[in-house]
Amino acid sequence: MMMSKGSPFVLPAILFFLVLAAFPVRAADREAGRFFLMGDGKLHIKNMHTGREASVSLLMPDGSLDEKGFDRVDEVFGFPTAEKGEHISPRLIFMLDYFSDLAAPGKTIRMVSAYRSPDYNSSLRNAGGNVARTSLHIDGMALDFNIPGVDGKALWQIIKEKNCCGVGHYGGANIHLDSARPRFWEAATSKVRTGESDYNRRMYLSTDYDRYGSGEKVRLFLAAVSDFGFGVKRQAVIVDNSPEHRTVATAPIGLSGSGDCLRIGNRKASRFITLSLPPELRPGRYRIRIGFCEKPFEQMPDETLSNEIEILGRMP
Repeated sequence: MMMSKGSPFVLPAILFFLVLAAFPVRAADREAGRFFLMGDGKLHIKNMHTGREASVSLLMPDGSLDEKGFDRVDEVFGFPTAEKGEHISPRLIFMLDYFSDLAAPGKTIRMVSAYRSPDYNSSLRNAGGNVARTSLHIDGMALDFNIPGVDGKALWQIIKEKNCCGVGHYGGANIHLDSARPRFWEAATSKVRTGESDYNRRMYLSTDYDRYGSGEKVRLFLAAVSDFGFGVKRQAVIVDNSPEHRTVATAPIGLSGSGDCLRIGNRKASRFITLSLPPELRPGRYRIRIGFCEKPFEQMPDETLSNEIEILGRMP
């Protein structure tokens, strides 16, 4: 759910790189290549539980998000778009598009588990299902699916080698895909019901897009939250993508509240954390670090890093 409804998407990647090579990033050109992994922008998806299905285009001819297409994706996922004020994770959907084009272009993607409300997720877990308490299905960042004629283990291996996201295989044709931190597992290495994600230990910080212009506004959100009622420090830190994650800039977080510790009291608050990237940031790869305060558990980490982002150039 990485992007609020109405946000723009991208121009064709080839055009983008040709423009970037010659000029600073202009307003229109910034929209090119918003995601690191993108397919052809067309999907046929079917929810095997509800029977809902749709053939959709994700992009308009100018590269912007096709709102009607994404509304249909949300409907098939069972995602409450109006209530949430955002779509199912665009990064997830473009990853799904990319890998389905790679493995079986044009075939129907059959979803066996899509969006889950927190209550529904809890009911599955209480019934003994192999369901994580902080499942990314709750955050609209995951699905379990198969593609007719495609071996599940082979597809799992293809995605695993990209080191882009979360991918799990429990046997058979179905695999799990999510747009959180890169990791992979099989049935024997799954850590469901181990308590690893309790006490907010596995919270994940994500951005709407993969690519931005310097000075652009970024929406951040936290996923895999086990408990609410904690704070984030007002100043976020921009770090380089080296192993040392050296600090290159800071930026204030735009979240309601006073003081240096901004409260995250519910899921909605955790989904709309914003900041503006410093305009002096040079093109390159970075991550965003936020610190936590007023932690309810000593096991909770002091900070977390976002996914990798790429700065393309300065805003006009």
